[in-house]
Amino acid sequence: MKKKIDIKTAFLIVFFSFLCAFLAGGILAWLGTFYAQSYQKMMTFISFIVGQSIMVVPLFFYLKIKNIPIQESIRFNALRSTTVWYVILFSMGLVILSDELDKLIQVFISTPEYIVDLNQLLKPKSYFDGFLLVIAVVILAPLGEEIVFRGFLQRILEKQWRDPTRAVLFTALIFAFIHMNPYWFFQIYILGIFLGFLALKTNSIIAPIILHGLNNFIALLLSFSDSNDDSFYLWKGHVSPWILIFSLFSVVIGFKYVNQKNLN
Repeated sequence: MKKKIDIKTAFLIVFFSFLCAFLAGGILAWLGTFYAQSYQKMMTFISFIVGQSIMVVPLFFYLKIKNIPIQESIRFNALRSTTVWYVILFSMGLVILSDELDKLIQVFISTPEYIVDLNQLLKPKSYFDGFLLVIAVVILAPLGEEIVFRGFLQRILEKQWRDPTRAVLFTALIFAFIHMNPYWFFQIYILGIFLGFLALKTNSIIAPIILHGLNNFIALLLSFSDSNDDSFYLWKGHVSPWILIFSLFSVVIGFKYVNQKNLN
């Protein structure tokens, strides 16, 4: 007989997962303040890596002591190579459209100072700093967060509520709240919905990990680039129309493929 995890226990596990990540990363970042200024940014990035790595420990520990299969519990299922390529196509288009949405929002709501400060905080001073940042933000953050949210929590809600749409929307809401960023709350919530959609349709966290990783990678590139209106990507402060058209087609084609059954 399969052991079931109730919703209350699932939420407690998610809470402790992020509490452990926050405390571990926060303590390391605090210790980094005692280093020379040239090493403080490196310590900050190391704290990100440690925090993201520890995030899954409470979940894996609970599953282990309860003798619950880890791979099944986090929806870690293989995908066909064709599915992976369509997910990448869908993800690339969606990330670019999301960037344009962010630029449209900035027309009406200017970027808060703390976002500008955050971009400066994350800007690496060396190639090694950049390497650490990519490991933390592009690899470990998507992996840990998708295991906890789409792999574990959303899967539990789908089974308990027997309403996949509600499970996707609610998981995305918790995902947006946990990032504690009011300015980007709407964008993060929309991203969470698509992450949940990919997990639901492919029955695998590999698909949302791809979208999450690409989103974070492109966000890093755009935040550190010095693009101007005459660049390949931008036109009058917005994403170039031809790139938007390409992105829209990518999303539509990818969506049509993913929105099927038996993809994994």
